[in-house]
Amino acid sequence: MKPGGDQDSMVPSPAPVRIPGLTRVKICGLTRIEDVQAAVAAGVDAIGFVFVPGTPRCVTVEWAALLRRGVPPFVTAVGLFVDVPVETVLSTVESVRLDAVQLHGVEPPELAAACMKRTRVIKAFRVRGRDTIAELERYREVADAFLLDAFVPGAHGGTGASFDWDLAVGALAAGRPVILAGGLNPDNVGEAVRRVRPFAVDVSSGVESAPGLKDAGRIREFVAAANGRIPSGRIGEG
Repeated sequence: MKPGGDQDSMVPSPAPVRIPGLTRVKICGLTRIEDVQAAVAAGVDAIGFVFVPGTPRCVTVEWAALLRRGVPPFVTAVGLFVDVPVETVLSTVESVRLDAVQLHGVEPPELAAACMKRTRVIKAFRVRGRDTIAELERYREVADAFLLDAFVPGAHGGTGASFDWDLAVGALAAGRPVILAGGLNPDNVGEAVRRVRPFAVDVSSGVESAPGLKDAGRIREFVAAANGRIPSGRIGEG
């Protein structure tokens, strides 16, 4: 069991009342009970568990199932996978009770379609340029949403790198909700929301004190900034 993993503390934190129409927020790469509780208390809409061996935020199926117990109704639990067989994805969905899967590799449309028969699918794209945005059309019928992340060679998210947000604006015409990720943090997420108007924003390293260790204060600041409740990055100063 990981540090802070007292099963007796697996009591969902009370979530604050949400205002309709606010930008949805997902915190990804959760590894500790206290981080799940902090995210729920901050009012996030979704949390993400990473099932990619060799990465700093990877969790086992067994540990994710325990963390999942701290997620209350109306908060979506998402599993992140990279290029694994559909059987692995779906068995994890059942074991952890995931509400959706995030396919973050180069999974073909056929695999996404197979997953979609059992759960909701978020297809992630690491954006290199306009050619990446053109790829979205191939997945329009086999994904419930598109997530746009920065392209970093050898990495699949959680790098803190960003990409040209103007490309994300172009993706809005793809016919599926767009989730903006890549290099977001409490200082820039407000501007990102104003420029792109995404369905949701997704953050991992931008609210961490160290890889895999979330900071409760930064989570609160991120959620507030995403919804315009505090100045983000002191936009307009100077």
